[in-house]
Amino acid sequence: MTKTYDLTVIGGGPGGYTAALQAAERGRKVALIEEDFLGGTCLNRGCIPSKTLLKHAEVIESIEKAKSWGIETGEMVLSFDKMRKRKDDVIEKLRGGIAFLLKQGKIDVFSGRGTAVTKHRIDIEKQDGSETIETKELIIATGSSPAIPPIPGLKEIQFDTSDTIFDIPDIPSSVVIIGGGVIGLELACIFQSLQSKVTIIEAAPSIIPQEDEEASKLLEKELKKKGIHIAKKTTVTEVTESEGVKAVHATDDKGETHIFTAERLLVCVGRRPNVSAVTQLDLQLDGPFIKVNDQMQTSAEGVYAIGDVAGGYQLAHAAMAEAAVAVSNICGEFEKMNNDIVPRCIYTLPEVASVGLTEKEAKGKGLNVQTERFDLAASGKALAAGVQTGFIKLVYDTAYGEVIGATMVGPHVTEMISEASSFMYLEGTAEEMAKMIHPHPTISEGFYEAALDIVSKLRK
Repeated sequence: MTKTYDLTVIGGGPGGYTAALQAAERGRKVALIEEDFLGGTCLNRGCIPSKTLLKHAEVIESIEKAKSWGIETGEMVLSFDKMRKRKDDVIEKLRGGIAFLLKQGKIDVFSGRGTAVTKHRIDIEKQDGSETIETKELIIATGSSPAIPPIPGLKEIQFDTSDTIFDIPDIPSSVVIIGGGVIGLELACIFQSLQSKVTIIEAAPSIIPQEDEEASKLLEKELKKKGIHIAKKTTVTEVTESEGVKAVHATDDKGETHIFTAERLLVCVGRRPNVSAVTQLDLQLDGPFIKVNDQMQTSAEGVYAIGDVAGGYQLAHAAMAEAAVAVSNICGEFEKMNNDIVPRCIYTLPEVASVGLTEKEAKGKGLNVQTERFDLAASGKALAAGVQTGFIKLVYDTAYGEVIGATMVGPHVTEMISEASSFMYLEGTAEEMAKMIHPHPTISEGFYEAALDIVSKLRK
């Protein structure tokens, strides 16, 4: 007898398992299909392993910095095997936590590859055979995979992507990273801290070009201080390999050719959506992504798409927010996705975090805005901690002082960005922020200082 469900979710990443749990909490009978590991890319090959290793990088930097503070240690010894084991232990623990929650929610979890034959019939290919289930409604949360560019010679050599780089056996002496986006920059920080020689090749005029220009420039400056070589406005033309050494041939904007060599080649040029599970549904696409409206509905009634497969912000927390919106609409509660307050976090050293509009974006929309910047060099807590490189910048409208964007560079700013998000969500003003008591000494009181300056300017 074919099993029937109120809702089936294809994909067990952050968006998928969040949707399944929330629907089950509202009394729906739910099936979740995952062909790999629960947690998706974020847990198994992305956010969690990279942030675990970035914590190691932060500790290594702190040990080096402590020497100038009068704290001496012996020679630093790096055990990559122990680092990888800790990373794997963190992943295993979180996987177990997700499985426990799904079991508590009485969600049927199918381990296999789900294919939507129709919007109500799902075929599941498992290791021990196949199974078909029926569903009233469907959420597609199949995620994305690393994009592989058509670079001549790439198919003929061994290279890594963000899917494979965390399982390499040894610390490479050198790494060339094609792509200066978020993933490439975070991995560059990891390998630089592990004493690898790191080169980043980026075709655009700047790294993280979608973010605030001052943040991009400061991050680039700090990465170069660490010894990371960044080749901007440079296009890769060919890759070769000889006796285990990778050679990346590239041309810069002046027409000059360069050859970058390394033990490891890492390709980080973006991600492509995984849509093969639903090709038979003939859904309307938006470029390579499944097209959705602000309720996360696709062109087929009763079919929703969330996370990377739907485009937008390819971030785990965005997928989880989209899951909540999709489930609310499935349960008859009208809700729209608010992309204006999705925080963007880059876990480099220093970190970069932002939310809302940058100054350039706001002025491009014709808005009357100003910015106020507080430098961490003026922060007592930052100076005491030896982390005074960075700033907090607020973008506000000149009419009412409403905060419409924020960018931060510095230590732990990814933990602080939610304060700016909260003000934006509540349509708060700089005057209200200036009246909010911040603890001293903290780095977060930079919000207060910036808000005070905004209020002073608006009164003039």
